[in-house]
Amino acid sequence: MRLYQSAGGMTMNNVDDLHNVRNIGIMAHIDAGKTTTTERILYYTGLVHKMGEVHDGNTVMDWMVQERERGITITSAAITCRWNGFAINIIDTPGHVDFTIEVERSLRVLDGAIAIFDSVGGVEPQSETVWRQADHYGVPRIAFVNKMDRIGADFNKVVAMMEAKFGAQKRIVPVQIPIGKEDSFAGVVDLVGMRAFTYSEESLGADVTEGEIPAALAGEAQAARERMLEAVCDYSDDLMHRMVEGAPLSVEVINGAVRTGVTADKLVPVFCGAAFRNKGIQQLLDGVVTFLPSPLDRGVVTGTHPKTGQALERFPKASDPFSALVFKIASDPHVGRLAFARAYSGSITMRDVVLNPRTETRERIMRIFLMHSQKREPQEEFHAGQIMALVGLRDTKTGDTICALDNPIVYERMTFPSPVISQSIEPKSTADEEKLSLALDHLVDEDPTCTVSVDKETGQRLIAGMGELHLEILRDRLTREFNVGVHVGKQQVSYRESITQATTENFEFSQTIGGKNLYARIVLALTPIDPAQAVVFENKVAPGFVDQRFVAAVKQGVAEAATGGVLSGYPLVGVRVVCTHCYARENESNEMAFKIAATMGFNQACRNAGPVILEPMMKVELIAPENYMGALLSDLNSRRGKIIGITARSDGQVIDAETPLSEMFGYATSARSLSQGRALYTMQFDHYEATNKAIQEKLLASMGRI
Repeated sequence: MRLYQSAGGMTMNNVDDLHNVRNIGIMAHIDAGKTTTTERILYYTGLVHKMGEVHDGNTVMDWMVQERERGITITSAAITCRWNGFAINIIDTPGHVDFTIEVERSLRVLDGAIAIFDSVGGVEPQSETVWRQADHYGVPRIAFVNKMDRIGADFNKVVAMMEAKFGAQKRIVPVQIPIGKEDSFAGVVDLVGMRAFTYSEESLGADVTEGEIPAALAGEAQAARERMLEAVCDYSDDLMHRMVEGAPLSVEVINGAVRTGVTADKLVPVFCGAAFRNKGIQQLLDGVVTFLPSPLDRGVVTGTHPKTGQALERFPKASDPFSALVFKIASDPHVGRLAFARAYSGSITMRDVVLNPRTETRERIMRIFLMHSQKREPQEEFHAGQIMALVGLRDTKTGDTICALDNPIVYERMTFPSPVISQSIEPKSTADEEKLSLALDHLVDEDPTCTVSVDKETGQRLIAGMGELHLEILRDRLTREFNVGVHVGKQQVSYRESITQATTENFEFSQTIGGKNLYARIVLALTPIDPAQAVVFENKVAPGFVDQRFVAAVKQGVAEAATGGVLSGYPLVGVRVVCTHCYARENESNEMAFKIAATMGFNQACRNAGPVILEPMMKVELIAPENYMGALLSDLNSRRGKIIGITARSDGQVIDAETPLSEMFGYATSARSLSQGRALYTMQFDHYEATNKAIQEKLLASMGRI
């Protein structure tokens, strides 16, 4: 019998060897078992002495009241534990699409990730989303097929789905196979060492028995091992030579090949287990420290000089100038504003002053904390490779770089999706007005996908987010955390406006304002582009032809005009604006004249370019028993849904569809009613699409614009 134990307590030593540090995230589709897996990791590493359960509302990582009530993760939580001499910094991320920003900003600063898949559902919509996010930031990962004890569990099917979805970019390589499945799932076979591991129910999985592979699995295990070796030998000449020569293959050589492929982000080893049944977690931890990269493995990080744009490099070592990226802002009731940051180079101590290149301001680090979910552990220093929470950064926002005063650098900022749904929000009494304003400022500071604006026509305050659940959580936090009474209006879709035709506008502005003649003439060329982009401005005015301050004024005027389209007043997207000419008159032209000309000329050009309203289209996956398919399909069609495909699964039929967000309010109730509560669905924003003439006229009529 082999007993796995943690190598120490919860404190992370500031001088830990970076070779033995792992900064990882746990990502997956909702309800795949991220938080349960994290709770088991904390238990087996000795950080907690009792496992929390999502259904009991007592997990360490889901500490918010809203998380414990709903049984879902809403905000990413950081924690540090140790395993066999390695310090593992873990960020548990949400699976619900409304909180995808938490995944985005966490992956931006991590060195590796565990992608968890449900053994029945396999690769689900949010699984694909977070996988693409990890690809965007080049985050190496290992995969864990969870819930092998579920009815319908199929390890090989999940691996096949991963290969079909992701195999073009990465080799999907199982390094384990399950011993049994469903009720008979007992443990795993390690294909590297060719050993079997089973788990004691009495010790809650803490006692792991290592032994021979069951005879019934010997042939399958050998075949799986050969496939694994064939895939990983590309990453080790030593391994390939040994295989060709028929020499013995050591565990170290095979692990080295797998690690090389993983750190190069070319290979994904696949593990399996059942976190809720306490099986497979210790071997998953071994995989984390064996295969995922350390900060040193990720190597040099590139940025730019904030003024010159010159490319700069920083190395994860103490001798380099300090630099870090702030990836999250949170409010703590005891210490105030916390800025979560990942240090890439150098080190700082309390009371040190750092530079924020974006604001060109100095910020003093008042306190440094190592976070254990909502609990804080004071630290004296902050070193390269570490993730800490800082107190004292007043003007720093999510995505900002902080660095040494005499060695400025800016790292690539994160991109955040625009909100797709909004509703009016007002205080219940005048006494709550100031409290509401302050509370909304806190929410916007913490969550870049939450925006607050004022409707120009009605004067109403609008709060916008990524979905119905997102707005519900925001409202709940206002009431509970900030003790603000609010009235909310009906939820509204955040439409956009664009153009369908290319056009060129030669616009002349000549007017007397305040007794002074103002003159400006500009030529703007507009072309439609991908609606995923905003309004893109390009300056093609010949150098020296006109004062560049006038061109800058044109850009500013276009930007202001783009905040409200000519048809509906919704923000404009998907337009390229090229300023080809600017004409000025001596003593009559100034920046104000060109800004006014740009605003009026741009609006006129949009009117001539076939303006159109765009509506957000949602990607929907609906799972239900086959006998309910007819009613559910009919309902989706009535909501202007486009059926992309229908596939069979062990737990029912899966409908993939695209639907307008405006038609999906209250859909959860409808789906439950039509399936007697047996349908499950997920919905996430996919793209903006032009409305047809009838829908557009209906929208404009509801706004009183026709």
